[in-house]
Amino acid sequence: MKRICIIGISGKLGQYMTEHALAQGYEVVGVCRPESVGKLERFKGRITVLPGRTDDADVVARAVKGCDGVLTVLAPWGFTNYASGTARAVLENAEAHARLIFSCGWHITKDGKDRYSLRQRFIYALFTFLGRATRMADISDQVRATDLIFASNRNWTVVRGSNLEEGASEGLPVWARHVGDPILASNLTRRSDFALFMVAALTDPALIREAPAITGVNSPSARLASPVRMAASC
Repeated sequence: MKRICIIGISGKLGQYMTEHALAQGYEVVGVCRPESVGKLERFKGRITVLPGRTDDADVVARAVKGCDGVLTVLAPWGFTNYASGTARAVLENAEAHARLIFSCGWHITKDGKDRYSLRQRFIYALFTFLGRATRMADISDQVRATDLIFASNRNWTVVRGSNLEEGASEGLPVWARHVGDPILASNLTRRSDFALFMVAALTDPALIREAPAITGVNSPSARLASPVRMAASC
């Protein structure tokens, strides 16, 4: 795998993914809104940027051409089906062999077996309400986007991030198939490590058609659960 595309490259997560991808020797192409191109000045000369909306199928088609992998940030901005439009553009235009990695939050469920706490359900409802009230974000469109992905026969992975914090990398996060797994209880990941997991998923066949929920490798729940899991596998 040599050439990858990052859809939504100018955001914090996108920039961290760019750093990791360049460090691992990938050729990087990115798509971001024209007004955000300036955020990528520090990568000038090392990446190719195509200005445009991430749900613009024509822009996405040009960006993903010849790419072995596509990393996509599913942003729920506005009420124009931005996230689902972005997912559709990637699914329909990426190369047939490409690994497709999408980012989302824990609120997405692949099979309905995730177990959410009362607090998590309240926060999701609050953000959904505020997004609708301000017309700034349509959280439900991320659900529609991932429904499109889950129904696809492409080689996709949906990485579901926990709460995020800034800070130096702690290493590759741990993951579980379902929210509610004790290893995820800490619900906190460094944003840089979320990006690291996205890039690592490009070459991990065990994650094909999985929706891993992640948390930081040094979080208390990960440290507590890891020895138990290692013993169980012996």
